[in-house]
Amino acid sequence: MKEQIKKKAGGRKRAGRTAQNPRILIITPEITYLPTGMGNMANVLTAKAGGMADVSASLVSELYELGADVHVALPHYRRMFNIDIGQLISDELRIFQEKLPNSRIHLAEDRIFYYRDSIYSSYGEEAANISLAFQREAINNIITTVKPDLIHCNDWMTGLIPAMARRRAIPCLFTIHNIHTQKIRLSHIEDRGIDAAEFWKHLFFNWPPHNYEESRDNNPVDFLASGIFASHFINTVSPTFLREITDGWHNFVPDPIRQEIVNKMHSGVAYGIINAPDKMFNPGNDPNIEFHYTWEEPLNNKKRNKTELQKKLGLLEDPEAPMLFWPSRLDPIQKGCDLLAHVLYNVVATYWDDKLQVVFVANGSYQPVFRDIVRFHNFFERVAVADFDEQLSHQAYAASDFVLMPSKFEPCGLPQMIGSIFGSLPVAFDTGGLHDTVEHLNVDENRGNGFLFNVFDGPGLEWAIGEAMEFYRYPGEVKERQISRIMKESQERFNLSQTAHQYIELYEKMLHRPLVV
Repeated sequence: MKEQIKKKAGGRKRAGRTAQNPRILIITPEITYLPTGMGNMANVLTAKAGGMADVSASLVSELYELGADVHVALPHYRRMFNIDIGQLISDELRIFQEKLPNSRIHLAEDRIFYYRDSIYSSYGEEAANISLAFQREAINNIITTVKPDLIHCNDWMTGLIPAMARRRAIPCLFTIHNIHTQKIRLSHIEDRGIDAAEFWKHLFFNWPPHNYEESRDNNPVDFLASGIFASHFINTVSPTFLREITDGWHNFVPDPIRQEIVNKMHSGVAYGIINAPDKMFNPGNDPNIEFHYTWEEPLNNKKRNKTELQKKLGLLEDPEAPMLFWPSRLDPIQKGCDLLAHVLYNVVATYWDDKLQVVFVANGSYQPVFRDIVRFHNFFERVAVADFDEQLSHQAYAASDFVLMPSKFEPCGLPQMIGSIFGSLPVAFDTGGLHDTVEHLNVDENRGNGFLFNVFDGPGLEWAIGEAMEFYRYPGEVKERQISRIMKESQERFNLSQTAHQYIELYEKMLHRPLVV
């Protein structure tokens, strides 16, 4: 597929829309980067909360490089973009405000975005108003300007747009990154400047609507369910998580959302596409780590990175000490940190003579719990609990031997893939995206990349850590051979280019024609 597209795109780089080159509009509340040349100040338009930002950036970049007529819409987060209009000199201001003829970047303008320092709000009303302002600008201004042939929406913050797209007969893909939604009355939506009367029949309400007037003030609209219901195609960010939802594995998925996903599945328009880490996660050139290394000879410099991290965190300095790394937020509802808290003393005590160390680079409600365990048992030389820091997190991937991912559920997950790329093997619960990206290591058969447990409890996690420690005790040449293989395979498999091309194939299916010619 990739080579076919490249051949089709030959000689048409940066092409605009033609009769054969459809226009794609990607609408996303977050993005990691944009390709230089797409529009003014593309290099500063960075707003990230999670994996959605990475996959959106990769998809836009791949489409742009292939010559597709791709556009992106996102909120104008002036503070997060580090743009201070008052400080720009006149020439810079003119360049920033002017729209170039070939500009592909469309910023939704509203004061509610300008001074934010985070994408999402924990306050329900504020979160709803941010979403409504974004969708108002997208529906009223951006879509009417761009006139796309296909719209790609992302998560509940764009949940009203598929209904508008269906009303106007524009093919629409809706990507579900997380199971989170908002419910808002139709009258409030309209008061915020969105003329929902045009497409209200394609929205998903709390109960089946009798008519427009009856529903306007009393029947809340479910944003995520509306996006799923109205869109032409949907996808989750892993195939197994899609199957788990449709099979009813997770009681946190509301019944209306699950049923709408089931309906899409039965209609043959639901897909699972695995996310992938940003290309900056590469131990061969990552600027955040001290000693670079590749899959060809990883262990010497991994040990040097381990010693540097041990010095920084006040741990016992020993390059041979096995190190477990916790990379995810300390959220007991999803991430399984309660399991680790339950067994942490036993794990450290069991492998005391091995000098086992545990490093946390994560924030969350369970951080004080782990700090208390460290203080109570005087584990200061064996367990380090640090606030999240991007650079420190990269250093921990480069230094550690194993990444802990005991998530109770996982729509996709990125740390297990990053860990494999860095030669830090995942210890994970067998669920969702973890099932799709981690295979239990079998040294004799020369396959697998981590350690999976199937029963979600403390003993299950302890068992998987035991499996990891058994591998750690293998002779050095055996370990290095396996880690080299895992790193090489992971770099080939877990990359955003592969993810982007799966989306491209889906676009082509929706359009019934090649994306670029």
